[in-house]
Amino acid sequence: MKKIALALTAIAAMTGSASAADLAARPYVKAPMAAPVANWTGFYIFGGGGGGVWDANTGVQVTGTGAPLLPFNQKQGGDGWFGTVGAGYDWQFAGTWVAGVFADGQFGSLKGTIQDQGPFFAGNIKNDYSWAAGARLGYLVAPNVLSYVNAGYSDSHWKGTTLFNTITTLPGGAHTDAFNRGGWFVGGGVENNLNIFGISAPGWFMKTEYRAAYYNNKNISELVDGTNVSNGRDITFKPFVQTISTSLVYRFNWTGPVVAKY
Repeated sequence: MKKIALALTAIAAMTGSASAADLAARPYVKAPMAAPVANWTGFYIFGGGGGGVWDANTGVQVTGTGAPLLPFNQKQGGDGWFGTVGAGYDWQFAGTWVAGVFADGQFGSLKGTIQDQGPFFAGNIKNDYSWAAGARLGYLVAPNVLSYVNAGYSDSHWKGTTLFNTITTLPGGAHTDAFNRGGWFVGGGVENNLNIFGISAPGWFMKTEYRAAYYNNKNISELVDGTNVSNGRDITFKPFVQTISTSLVYRFNWTGPVVAKY
């Protein structure tokens, strides 16, 4: 060992390097291993809230025949707030890609109006809940940050409406019943590991998501109060709903990223 140290000292003297001599006196230090990539594979649950708007192409037609009573359609709309809960499963593959399936529900009040211009009837209509099931595909822009797109099937529930006379502002003697309307949705968002005052919260994430749902057309029958029979007119209703939500996510098997130990 002394001969090795002397040789290193001699080399240091010839090259003018002080670090070479120091290496002979230093103990062996193992190089740190790289921090492992975060693992996104596994189940998760989430809950949060958000806001939304909807608009619908509407018209008036004869019940049964479908003959239009107006030569044009109208655009009606509404807005409001909602809460959401859901669950899903993700699978990480090819290093930085994540695919998964999920289901969720929204509960709240996206409220707007519908109208039959013929007898000057109008009423408030509300989307009070909906549910969706679909798949998502994302890319890890960082080990703990996922950018994704999603798509799938959605079903919405719309409450019944009391129709008012728009001239007298009194009930017009007719109403509409509640109904469901299904369709498809597309969306996207960002999900990232949650930090509280700079301190990482293992397993906890936050995601912000935009969604657009395209629902099928519905012929809403106008029903006479008391008898609940049709008055011979339908309001056609084809809604398009857009929402933005923010949710807390808990991932059951979150294992990274891990800080390397020296």
